[in-house]
Amino acid sequence: MNILYRNDLAEIEWPTLKAALVADLFDNGRTAEQLKLSFQNSQAVCFAWSGDQLIGTARVLSDGVCNAYLVDVWTQSSFRRRGIAREMIQRLLKLLPGQHVYLQADKDIVEFYEHLGFAAQPIGMSLVVGKWLQDEPV
Repeated sequence: MNILYRNDLAEIEWPTLKAALVADLFDNGRTAEQLKLSFQNSQAVCFAWSGDQLIGTARVLSDGVCNAYLVDVWTQSSFRRRGIAREMIQRLLKLLPGQHVYLQADKDIVEFYEHLGFAAQPIGMSLVVGKWLQDEPV
């Protein structure tokens, strides 16, 4: 299996990616345009390609100094358990020396992240300000 990893937004067809996420039950409701903005506004991104098919995404938000957040880690279901997500994450982590990298994970994937060196923290909290995916400030 020949997987190409890229750290740029070139050749991303956002409506196609949105459709793939919906089909793979990994969609959080963002439109294709909101998905594009999310990745454009990230500190770093990693995409996995099999031929001309986009099969994986990962990105980090960071202050560039000490805090980062790993998000949107996805590998298309038919390509899972082949080390693709691990490789995308490791490539992103290399860009974050000295930073505390946080993520939120569902229970069924915790072991995967533990194998990458992540440790559970006692409390994580969140708040949606206004309405989820609202375009205008509250």
